[in-house]
Amino acid sequence: MCARLRLKGLEAMKPIQKTLLYASLAVVLGLVFTLYTRPDFVMTLANQVWGCF
Repeated sequence: MCARLRLKGLEAMKPIQKTLLYASLAVVLGLVFTLYTRPDFVMTLANQVWGCF
């Protein structure tokens, strides 16, 4: 039932709001993917994750 309410909320959004939401999500994903092209970032991230164990 909760998923149905969320779906109705997304359907109730205006088209411009949906477009802005999807565009901002695409920009954020693009920025995250470009970070993985930098080897120093990947090594820092791996060291931080490894440090948790």
